[in-house]
Amino acid sequence: MTEVYQTQTVYPARNNVFAALEQTSLSQTKVVILGQDPYINPGQAQGLSFSVPADFVLPPSLRNIFKELADDLQTTLPDNGDLHVWAQQGVLLLNTVLTVPAGQSNGHAGLIWEPFTDEVIRLVAQQSQPVVFILWGKAAQKKIPLIQGSENLILQAPHPSPLSAHRGFFGSKPFSQTNEFLQTHQVQAINWR
Repeated sequence: MTEVYQTQTVYPARNNVFAALEQTSLSQTKVVILGQDPYINPGQAQGLSFSVPADFVLPPSLRNIFKELADDLQTTLPDNGDLHVWAQQGVLLLNTVLTVPAGQSNGHAGLIWEPFTDEVIRLVAQQSQPVVFILWGKAAQKKIPLIQGSENLILQAPHPSPLSAHRGFFGSKPFSQTNEFLQTHQVQAINWR
């Protein structure tokens, strides 16, 4: 990766590549929201799937996630797109590919990341504590075979992008389902606001 960072503009910044794992330890993970790869525009990618800095305009997919959150929990929309507060509560915001060249979605797919992130998914799925896996879109849903353990909850829906959100993402109620599952297993619910 050193050579890639030396020869390309890459997101997120090198010190944020492993932010998801730094913010949410595997042993403390209660929920996994699986993304595909980081945002491709300057300053957006933080190393947490779907998250952007608080002072950035919400990307369309995150805007749709927040619309579903507000509808699902009958609450107001969050005031910014920084999801660190979720990560600090045990929500692993993991992209399957951890870096991306500027302006090129999926530009680092197949590079080195997927065997690593597949192993992270396997390790989380094998914990003794049940985990909720939120898989939005076909790319995330391809990881279902990695999620072992009948105690885990897998929530699937179309991707929240404007192209597919109206095909079943809206109305899927992942946030309330997640909290109901956690509470059923005597695990503190996530404060999604």
